[in-house]
Amino acid sequence: MSLVMLLILVCLTSSACKHEMAKAESNVSDGLTLELIRESLIRQEDTIVFSLIERARFPLNSPTYDKSYASSVPGSGGSLVEFIVKQTEAIQAKAGRYENPEEHPFFPDNLPPSQVPPQKNPEVLHPAAMSVNINKIIWDMYFNELLPLFVTPGDDGNYASTAARDLECLQALSRRIHYGKLVAEVKFRDERKDYEPAIRAQDRDTLINLLTFARVEEAVKKRVEKKAMTFGQEVTLGDDGNKGKYKVNPAIVSRLYGDWVIPLTKDVEVEYLLHRLD
Repeated sequence: MSLVMLLILVCLTSSACKHEMAKAESNVSDGLTLELIRESLIRQEDTIVFSLIERARFPLNSPTYDKSYASSVPGSGGSLVEFIVKQTEAIQAKAGRYENPEEHPFFPDNLPPSQVPPQKNPEVLHPAAMSVNINKIIWDMYFNELLPLFVTPGDDGNYASTAARDLECLQALSRRIHYGKLVAEVKFRDERKDYEPAIRAQDRDTLINLLTFARVEEAVKKRVEKKAMTFGQEVTLGDDGNKGKYKVNPAIVSRLYGDWVIPLTKDVEVEYLLHRLD
């Protein structure tokens, strides 16, 4: 029995039930529900924590980002990491990665078209979603603010591997932050009467207030900190002299979410909602 039919049978005449039925109908039609989004966001936390742990295997390896190091490589943009990101995105674009509305390239200009049969992705987002891409901000945040916090100084010469791990971190963070468009869409559907006046007035502050749940945000920060402790603890046999030692400082993972992931996600949500009625 479908969720909608069950609601009808349980409480057909209840005004509260009618409200729930309207919410269910709006979401069941394309499978978009807040619960499914939350489950995906929680799984993405695992990906982000593991990607940070993998990047922390290598020291800073500053030549990876030195514009003079790979300047002779065609298409490098002056740094090895830019070269690897651009070339990887080009290959993934041919394989159809960016046909998925959940994926956003860091270098969208001149990406080759997909060469694989198109996938039928549910059209759950307003067309305005296509214009929201804050990867430049994510790029700057990652290299200028986050990276120095969790990698050690030094140079072990593994520049290509370092750049590959950076790409994994960047893509995981980008996907998580841009998921804000889906969060905004389902919240808009469920509470349209609250969001529409603020959207029509282009009132960013009101939208931020509607989107902010401090208790939930604190829970997220505590959860990712605990995951970093669990996934990143050094494990030894016998005398546990490594107890309390972690591959990535759990407090930094919590700060990543508190200072950047959560605020940037809300920026994406607001930018999407401001054009939701276009």
